[in-house]
Formats: sequence, structure tokens, C-alpha cells
Amino acid sequence: MRIAVFDTHSYDEQALTEANLGRNHVLEFFEERLHDKTVELAQGFDVVCPFVNCRLTAPVLQRLGQIGIKLIVLRAAGFNGIDIAAAQALGICVARVPAYSPEAVAEHCFALLLTLVRKTHRAYNRVREQNFSLDGLEGFNLHGKTFGALGAGRIGQCAMRIARGFGCKLIAYDPYENPQLAADTGFDYVSLEELLLNADIISLHLPLTEQSHHIINADAIAQMRRGVVIINTSRGALVDTHAVIDALKSGKVGGVGLDVYEMEEGVFFHDLSNGLLQDDMLARLMIFPNVLITSHQGFLTREALHAIAETTLGNADAFARDETLVNQVKF
Repeated sequence: MRIAVFDTHSYDEQALTEANLGRNHVLEFFEERLHDKTVELAQGFDVVCPFVNCRLTAPVLQRLGQIGIKLIVLRAAGFNGIDIAAAQALGICVARVPAYSPEAVAEHCFALLLTLVRKTHRAYNRVREQNFSLDGLEGFNLHGKTFGALGAGRIGQCAMRIARGFGCKLIAYDPYENPQLAADTGFDYVSLEELLLNADIISLHLPLTEQSHHIINADAIAQMRRGVVIINTSRGALVDTHAVIDALKSGKVGGVGLDVYEMEEGVFFHDLSNGLLQDDMLARLMIFPNVLITSHQGFLTREALHAIAETTLGNADAFARDETLVNQVKF
């Protein structure tokens, strides 16, 4: 099948090209994101392969249907950028990568967390300038702290297993509870209110839905412990950025680690070092010494990229053979 891969970077091209060895797909890579201004690039292809910040609205999907696209293979787990109802109505199948390397994202969560609580980013910059003072670098132990996971899916489970290794008490909120999983992993299910009230560290591992949008907002923060650390490696819009900035200024929130940001489209994955940052909220976040931001790189390990590429092209294989699409997203 001829597959147009959008929002491509060098690591995508390498992983997909390697995964295509022995397969018969023809891959063409585009740096552009797929949206209403770039949809014509899909002319002549059978399949489009977008990434998380592509925008496949109903008009875009309608045009894709007109030019003969029957399959969208999304090389990510999240699909909030695609109008699934419109795709289904047009007879376009959408398949995703539901799990690639949950350990990759969970480990990045702890890379952010440990950097924040031990202030290694600040220490690194000091030492490079031959400043070996320890003033202002006091952190805190993870051992004995309460780690609250918002979402106990694959990534949330991995994060809690890591937290258990540090000696944390584990609690989790998830709309779909699995008592056996909780017993095996060693965490307790609690209500959202209980988690907000009791967690020293809150780590977000929920999909973005109407119900979870801005689940971390001013009201939620008001219920949290003073000095709480919030880590988001899931979806940017789970967090109300305005509310977090206010809480950082007041000291209510003691630290924030973000690998995602609600307005990241057009910023993350791009080199903007030669220009001026136009996002005032992101610029404000970046001035706080207790905020650590990475550019949506939680998935960026060799193992995860390999798994993503294999599953993405595996979805195309199954469609070409008229097999059941086990990773199909339905409205």
C-alpha cells in the first residue's frame, strides 16, 4: 500500500523504514502536519499516517475520502485530533497504536520527577559555571511519600511499579477499577477527591476526553496538599495552565514537570531557537525554577519507536489482507 506519513522527523523515518523491510508498502514522508492546508498532499496514496498534532477534522476527512483514502494509521495512542464519528460515517477506518512501550513514558515521568525534587537541572547549570555551592538545592525523599496516579492503565501501572521501588505509598484514581490489578501492583483505588487530598506527587496517565479535560484546574488544586508536585506525561489539556501558574506563584504547587502542554501544537517538535516564543503562558511557565518542561519526548526511546513502527505498519498489513483491525478506533 502507498502510505503518506505526515509530521515526520528523522527518527520516524528511520523506524518506519526499518519496520517496512520485508513488507511491500511504499512510504513517503512529509514534514508537514496533516490538516486542511496540507490534505492535498495525500493525493495518490491509499493510507495516511498522522501524528498526535495533526488535525483531521470532518472537512479534512471528507476530502481524504474523496481522494480515495480508506485507512488512517495513527502512530500514537491518542486520537483526540481525529473526528472519529466523521471518519466512521465516511467509511474511513482509523487504527492506532494502543500500547508501544509504557515503560518509556513511565520512566520519563520519573526523569522529570527526580530532576525536580533533587534540583539536578539547577545543579548541573551551576557546576558548569564552576559554582559548587549547595545553597537552594535542598530536595526531598521520594521514600515514604504518597504517589497518586490519575489513570491506572498500562503507563500508570508502570509508573506505580517504579514508585513502589522508591518506597512510595501508591494510590490511584481510574474510572474503570480492576481490584486484581490493584492487588498485584500494590496500590489502592481511591476517589478523585481522596487522591487530590492525600497525594504528595500527582502523575497524570489519563486519555483526553470531555470528562478529563482540565481535570487539574483551580478547584482541584485547591484540594491538594501544599507543595504537591504535578507530573504530566499524558495529554496537555488535562491541565489548566492558567490555574497551575497561579498555584506556582502562591506556592500551593511545589513543582511541575510537563512533557505535554495544552497549546503545544506548532511549538513542540520544532526548533524555534532563532525566533521569539509567541506563547505567553508557555513563556511564563519557563521562568519558574521549579518547572521542568520537555518537548513531548516520553515516547522517544529506541524500543518504543520500534514498537510504534511495527504496530503502525501491522495495522496497514491487516487492512490490506482484509483482516480484523484489532486496533481500530470506533465512535
